[in-house]
Amino acid sequence: MKTWREMRRFPLAVRLLLVNQFGVNTGFYLLIPYLATHLTENLGMSAAVVGVVLGIRNLSQQGLFIVGGSASDRLGARGVIIAGCALRTVGFALFALGDDLAVLLAASVLSGFAGALFNPAVRAYIAQEADERKAEAFALFNVFATTGALVGPLLGSALLLVDFRTSALTAAGIFAVLTVAQALVLPARKVAPSGGTVLGDWREVLGNRAFLAFALAMVGMFTLENQLYLLLPDGARRATGWEGAAGLVFLVGTLANLTLQLRLTRALKERGDRARWIAAGLGLMALAFLPPALVSAGSGGPDGAADAVLRALPVLAGALLLYLGVMVAQPFVMELIPGFARPELTGTCFGIFYVVSGIAAAVGNAVVGWAMDAGERGGAGWLPWACCALFGLASALGVAWLHRLGSLPTPSKPAVPATA
Repeated sequence: MKTWREMRRFPLAVRLLLVNQFGVNTGFYLLIPYLATHLTENLGMSAAVVGVVLGIRNLSQQGLFIVGGSASDRLGARGVIIAGCALRTVGFALFALGDDLAVLLAASVLSGFAGALFNPAVRAYIAQEADERKAEAFALFNVFATTGALVGPLLGSALLLVDFRTSALTAAGIFAVLTVAQALVLPARKVAPSGGTVLGDWREVLGNRAFLAFALAMVGMFTLENQLYLLLPDGARRATGWEGAAGLVFLVGTLANLTLQLRLTRALKERGDRARWIAAGLGLMALAFLPPALVSAGSGGPDGAADAVLRALPVLAGALLLYLGVMVAQPFVMELIPGFARPELTGTCFGIFYVVSGIAAAVGNAVVGWAMDAGERGGAGWLPWACCALFGLASALGVAWLHRLGSLPTPSKPAVPATA
């Protein structure tokens, strides 16, 4: 109930974008986690071809965030958000209707580029509309996003009992509804001219060393957050010997998010500098990987149901700590990003931030994947968990160092001058 009361205190545009994020994550996780299985089992494609299709979708999104951010600044966030959702509608529909490689590649490019458009634009719009209440707005954003990430796979599993096309068309239908809702309800805002060229905007933001350092410091947050879909579910399955144990990871996180996110953000906002809480959240995320490492260090599977429950507890405790760390850090990270540049470049800041940290996080995920394989071969199940803990610790120390240098913006000092 508190979530709904807090939500009603924001302008209509912010409320719509919060619901929009629930729909975006529901539609995305309804389809994408099951796409590889569809391509291999239903269409008979090789693992290499599947890797190309999925890789192109990811590259189209991660590599083009900067385009979406600049478009948001120059054309207005509203139009870019609507265009992004419309493109994803078409992309997901093509996944449902197309069986040959050319159509699937087109679907991958469209759905990835769609995310590159609306992701930075949504965050820029919320940052501008929420004004001094950015932290609370992004806390609610996190609540709706996490809930959608839980509902999506559950709905996708149910729809797959019919077939993949039903699942894909449902996902496309969700984005079609979001497109219409935004076109009808989302208010248009006057776009302030940036006073330069697109390349000039990029040079201005990329020339801000503090901003780039902050984006790189966030590699730990993005890498560790991604382990909610890789390492932690795998650890839960191995600890319990039950495939469904992965769902408990998401359930624990969603319940914690719904009950604690707003309370945490509002309490921490009044107690201390934002950068300290970001560093503390990253440290908590690092700590989250220590309890599961204790289970992974053991040999063999569970000995009966009681042992499976006992072995699941450290993994679920780690998941809870990881979600808590994200809840502490993420709203303040989103709040700080616009403060690195002029208000006219808010979208560009978000776009470049996600490109830089997305690339860095991809490298981090590759390291975690290598550690998983190496740990399994060498009987060192603790290795990937230790790698994740080190990533989180390095990010926490990086943010603390930037804070000590006075390089990070604060609500009382909204912008940091760019330096070449």
